[in-house]
Amino acid sequence: MITRHRIAPNGPEFSRLVYGTWRILDDEDKSNCTPQALLSRFKACADLGITTLDTAEIYGGYKVEEAIGGALKLDPSFRSKIEIVTKCGIYVPCEFHPDRKVAHYNVTAARIIKSAEKSLRFMGIDHIDLLLVHRPDWLTSADETAEGLNKLLKDGKIRSVGVSNYNVHQFELLNSRMDQPLVTNQVEFSLLHMDPIYDGTADQCQRHRILPMAWSPLAKGALMEKKDPAAIRLNAKATELSAKYGAATLDQLAYAWIMAHPSCPLPIIGTNKLERIKAVVKAADIKLDREDWYGLWEAAKGHGVP
Repeated sequence: MITRHRIAPNGPEFSRLVYGTWRILDDEDKSNCTPQALLSRFKACADLGITTLDTAEIYGGYKVEEAIGGALKLDPSFRSKIEIVTKCGIYVPCEFHPDRKVAHYNVTAARIIKSAEKSLRFMGIDHIDLLLVHRPDWLTSADETAEGLNKLLKDGKIRSVGVSNYNVHQFELLNSRMDQPLVTNQVEFSLLHMDPIYDGTADQCQRHRILPMAWSPLAKGALMEKKDPAAIRLNAKATELSAKYGAATLDQLAYAWIMAHPSCPLPIIGTNKLERIKAVVKAADIKLDREDWYGLWEAAKGHGVP
């Protein structure tokens, strides 16, 4: 069962699992990328309890937000049944901006406002539930970034603000300048990338009572490729544990492992296949025993706990 969680004391309520749209236009069968097909998938997710959509202006070469807008246009009433997360701040050379020569970050106030307004226009919506600063910009002060975010909040164009890929110091600095506290940090987190539980990110989220979001929960697919020695060990461990958890697969156990952490991360699902989305939903009901959680940790690391 997919539960719902308020991600911060002042934040929105999101579904326990989030549907990620990074690759929704990458399907080889382009019939799966039409507005009708996308709307059907979004509705299927919502029927499963996954009501939160995660996107970013850069996704799909700056085309995904517009694709989402095309889907929502087919049924405007569906907007009220979902929450939309988007991100801004990464700018790369592309067909829309041939003048750009170098990929760069820009989270100045003017750029943030312009990007958010473009996202609203492309998706055909009147507000963004959560706007994330996609990456820290080393050339922009926290005061400058907060100025743009605070204005968007004041104008009602966004309902809440968070960050993505920020370290604990960058988070604290920007948070100190915000009129409304940051509500999340979206970071890479998986059995093959455990940094958030070592670098202080998960602890910081618990301290602020905010829930992190976890991107690439299957380690960009490396868990399933069985090429990495850690992935081989994890596949063996999953085979050992499968029957105990209702014939659970490695990807289901991987999601359950993330969700078991006390910071209560919200994993972002990245598949275009509905059957795989349904399989991930089952992971929300898996409650790993403590020794099995550490057993998966041990398999990933290749050694026991210190």
